[in-house]
Amino acid sequence: MAKAAPKTDVSVNPSDESMLNGVPVGKGRPTPTRKEREAANRRPLVGNSPQDRKAARSRLTNEREKARVGMAAGEEKYLPVKDKGEQRRYIRDFIDARWNVGEILVPIMVIVVVLSFLQNTATQSASLLVIWAFFLVLIIDCLVAGFMVNRRIKKKWGEDAPQRGNLWYVAVRAAQMRFLRLPKPQVRRGQYPA
Repeated sequence: MAKAAPKTDVSVNPSDESMLNGVPVGKGRPTPTRKEREAANRRPLVGNSPQDRKAARSRLTNEREKARVGMAAGEEKYLPVKDKGEQRRYIRDFIDARWNVGEILVPIMVIVVVLSFLQNTATQSASLLVIWAFFLVLIIDCLVAGFMVNRRIKKKWGEDAPQRGNLWYVAVRAAQMRFLRLPKPQVRRGQYPA
């Protein structure tokens, strides 16, 4: 079988400097300067006119406000990943339905700070003892609440159902004052989830 002769492009001039043994060399155009490349990449992020920028800022403000209100209301699509899911909603409702020792953490801390400024050594020592005792009670309360929630979750969704981090989620939520929690409490005190 005879080999076919290579096809030659009739438009290529073999004496051209951009050719080496009949093969084109280079990309066929000059390399752009840095200034030209930066100018080609430069484009406005929002818009050129002040009206475009104002409209974009207004739209962004509205979207953020909608997301903030949605998160506070507990809407699933606006929640961060750590707060999403049926189990996390169940935990939030359970913790919000009960009185937690952690809710008085900030007032106790303020009292301890005020007492520590007194020049009486006995008062300072007593306040330090009170805060450590309070932390111990807080840890016990969070552990009890966590085990109660996990037992209820296993009963409701099955033995293998509890997701990782439930105990930490319980502790963090229980240690916050009720009005500072996000998402906001959706249940009243004593209204435990089924």
